[in-house]
Amino acid sequence: MKKVIISLSSLLLCLNAAFCQRDSTLYPQEVNISQTLGARLFESDSLLEITLRFDITTLKKKRSDKEYLDAELSYLSGTSDTVRQIIKLRARGNFRHTYCDLPPINLNFRIKDSVTGEFDGIDKIKLVPYCKSGYEDYLLREYLVYKLYNVLTDYSLRVRLLRIKYINTARPTSRPMVQFGFVIEPVSVFEKRTRSVEVKTKVSQRIIRPEMMNRVAIFNYMIGNTDWSVPAMHNVIVFSQPQTGPKELGTIVPYDFDFCGLVNAHYAHPFETLPIKSIRERLYLGLCRSEEDFSRALEEFLEKKEEFYKTINLFPYLSKRSKKDIINYLDSFFSYFDKRNTIIHMLIADCHKFNL
Repeated sequence: MKKVIISLSSLLLCLNAAFCQRDSTLYPQEVNISQTLGARLFESDSLLEITLRFDITTLKKKRSDKEYLDAELSYLSGTSDTVRQIIKLRARGNFRHTYCDLPPINLNFRIKDSVTGEFDGIDKIKLVPYCKSGYEDYLLREYLVYKLYNVLTDYSLRVRLLRIKYINTARPTSRPMVQFGFVIEPVSVFEKRTRSVEVKTKVSQRIIRPEMMNRVAIFNYMIGNTDWSVPAMHNVIVFSQPQTGPKELGTIVPYDFDFCGLVNAHYAHPFETLPIKSIRERLYLGLCRSEEDFSRALEEFLEKKEEFYKTINLFPYLSKRSKKDIINYLDSFFSYFDKRNTIIHMLIADCHKFNL
């Protein structure tokens, strides 16, 4: 899909209070997450078992984010028939690209050779595979973070959990490896689902719809994530909805949560410039708002609290110990929702330290 670059001058018009009032004619309702787009992959939360055959040795050795390798993807479809697709894949990612035994992967499908199945309608898609042996807990926790944000809004990237059998074509006699992984909704699918267009221009938090910016910033605070930045376009994607007119503010979607406190990966650490020593410490990196604005934004989180906990408790692939740790971590966030509005004062204290 062609990307639209929106001028900052038109977006900055919305900083005028007269233009920034939420209006149903400017902001159409967010679409239902079950809307069908021909891509069936994200219409189910059930575990999808797939097999990937490719030269794992070369991928690990070269880790090229430009050179594609031939691969075969196979899985059972809903009709119990085996679907086989010839695809290409390459390495991607930043920190995990060099740190992990198996780097994150881009899967590239040939639409003209598309067959009916779970990946029908997919062109390119990001796969988050295992990082290192013994890191399965981190991957499942990060998958859950995406699901928690799905609880808050349909304006979020959907994910699908996989159990992947890896077959190394460079070593056909070696034993296949089976690990969890997950795929992330492609931007092109998200754009169609939400009638949005990705914005490539670097922007500031001030041109993002305030209610969306508050939601993203508070969510990242709740999960203990400081590994994001709007000006740097780091782990966030900015969108516009052109059909709503030039007064539309930008919208935003977060992704990539492996450095957050809720995942609690032992390799993760906060940036040295931040006044925290551990990823388990929370730090609010959003804009300052009035107490009334913060109160309205936090209401949504309080309303979704039980659904957050339900999502965690009903997830069958995470140990009881990990679930308890996640819930305890969320409890420490909700414990500040008290009569003294402690949580609001904490957000205000943090936001004054930054000008984002």
